[in-house]
Amino acid sequence: MRYQISGKQIDIGEALQTHVKTQMGEALAKYAERPVNANVVFSKTASEYACEAVIHLSTGLSAQASGKAHEIYAAFDAACEKMEKQLRRYKRRLKDHHKDRSQPVEHYGASSYILASDAEGSESEPESLQPIIVAEMEAQIPSLSVGEAVMQMELAGAPVLVFRNEAKSGLNVVYRRDDGNIGWIDP
Repeated sequence: MRYQISGKQIDIGEALQTHVKTQMGEALAKYAERPVNANVVFSKTASEYACEAVIHLSTGLSAQASGKAHEIYAAFDAACEKMEKQLRRYKRRLKDHHKDRSQPVEHYGASSYILASDAEGSESEPESLQPIIVAEMEAQIPSLSVGEAVMQMELAGAPVLVFRNEAKSGLNVVYRRDDGNIGWIDP
């Protein structure tokens, strides 16, 4: 497994890196069968440290957690505890969905754009109806079943997930509705 441990404008010592690898390794050995890599980022705002951790599994699923505390080790421990809780909660579902999967989840490339909003708040008609593109990025669209897509969305804490439906080979969307339920768009 690969670990990428970094800090935003703070130095991360060897002792902290060893602590992260040990604790994260123990948690992943218990709950995740085939982790691929872990990204752990530390940052500091005023007197509080923040830790954001993202784990990518070979099944294509990702889990993320964050923690905050006044000490850097405590911030990591809080994030690690949340990660363990997520993986423990979904362990049975992960095994059920992926026991028949012999190959990792396929990912398809797509373009992702960030469009400028109307920050002026003016009520006048814009000159052009073409949106202003602020940024263009590469996005990955996984090939999943609907159940796996819902689980991936919940693990990532995302409000929406676009995926390629394995059963029908078309693009689908799952999203969290305002009433708390999950919506599924199958065109």
